[in-house]
Formats: sequence, structure tokens, C-alpha cells
Amino acid sequence: MTTRTAETGIREFERVWMERAVQLATDSVAHGGGPFGALIAKDGKIVALGNNQVTSSLDPTAHAEVSAIRAACKELGTFSLEGCTLVTSCEPCPMCLSSSLWARVDRLIYAADRHDAAVAGFDDRKFYDLFDKRPQELWPMQVEHLDLPHRTQPFDAWIAKTDRIAY
Repeated sequence: MTTRTAETGIREFERVWMERAVQLATDSVAHGGGPFGALIAKDGKIVALGNNQVTSSLDPTAHAEVSAIRAACKELGTFSLEGCTLVTSCEPCPMCLSSSLWARVDRLIYAADRHDAAVAGFDDRKFYDLFDKRPQELWPMQVEHLDLPHRTQPFDAWIAKTDRIAY
């Protein structure tokens, strides 16, 4: 997945949402989850929140993005998240990216990237190669990278956590 940094396309409330996603990820670590947080917004309002619950729920698909998508669909009473933005603390893995596409999310914004995740032990880069074959401009969803100075805060908390469950 190739992405473009779109600092000029990011609005202030989206930056606030990203701060919230990064905090959700950091809080997730403190409460036994993985270092990932996400939210879904529609019409300028947050609809749903999600954090990584893979080890706490024993569900390998309980990534933050998938959790947020599930919660948003329930909240909105639909399986289609057209008109929604997914804001996530880290570049989505291929499963989460696919889930976003299936949910018909209009826009995705992330902070940390796959390389930041790899440093913390979440190295999915070989899976990304499967998706890098199609130019992003042909995708049905806009993907943007918002590079925050503290984007690795959740991973730092994860690495510092002595009782973490590696996966």
C-alpha cells in the first residue's frame, strides 16, 4: 500500500480525532490490549471507538479497526460505512484495510506506519507486499498518512510493558 502524506488535506478536527486514536491505543496497552486504537467518524462526529482486543478476547480478528467498524455498523444500523472516515493510530494491516474496503469507508487516516509497528514486534510487512501491486489511485477509498510527532507512543508503552503477551 503506497500512501501520500496529506498534511494540507487534514482538518483540525481530524487531527483531534487522531490524537484520540493514539490515546485509545496507549490506553489499550495499559488495560491488557494491543497498542492500536481506531475510531469511525461521520458528518464531523465520532460514531464509534475501537481498540485492539486480540489477546484479551482470544480473537485474532479483533484489531482496533475491525472493532471500530463493528461498533460503527451497530451504532448506525447498517453494514455500509459510506460517508465515514476511519482514523487509526497505525497504518492498517492488510486484514483491516480489506475490512475497511468491505465496509465502504470513504477515507482512512493513520499515524504510525508499518515500519513503526515492526519495531514494536508487529511486523506484517510481508503481507503488505500482497497489496502493493495495485496503485493507490485506483482504490475506491482515499488513504492518508498523518505524521504526528508522538505517533509511536502506543508502541513505546507496549515495549515498556513487562507483562505483555507477544503475538
